[in-house]
Formats: sequence, structure tokens, C-alpha cells
Amino acid sequence: MVIIRLARGGSKKRPFYNIVATDSRSRRDGRFIERVGFYNPVATKGESLCIAQDRLTYWQDNGAQLSLTVARLVKQSQQAQPVA
Repeated sequence: MVIIRLARGGSKKRPFYNIVATDSRSRRDGRFIERVGFYNPVATKGESLCIAQDRLTYWQDNGAQLSLTVARLVKQSQQAQPVA
């Protein structure tokens, strides 16, 4: 099964996460299929969350499941964007 989850990067006490589509049996920071976005929780200014919505919907349409944390971040991202 394909799951969209966070893969940790960065250094000690300075986390940086890639939002990736991966096989559910892969390790957290191991092999992945595609990078869908990133999340930087320690960003001071600028963009701390970036998600490619078109790729996210593509993977969801093909049966990928979101992890609980990624689902929360997607919801947060959609609330932050103004609806036109």
C-alpha cells in the first residue's frame, strides 16, 4: 500500500521533513516513490509548509493513504490559502 508520510531530514535539534509518497513497508527515512512537499517546523520567516496539491490529489486518487500528521498539515495548508 502507498502511504503519504513525513521523512525526517536536517540535523540534531533542527528537524526538516519531506512529505513523500512511499510504500508502507519502507523505513521512515528510506526509499520513497515521490517527494510531494516539505515541512520545516523551525522556520522563522517565510514558507514553512509547501505541498504540491496536484501530486497529492493524484496519489490519493490512486489509493494512497495519508498519515495522521500529513492529514493535519494538509488541512492546515488548505485553511491558510484564501478561497477565491
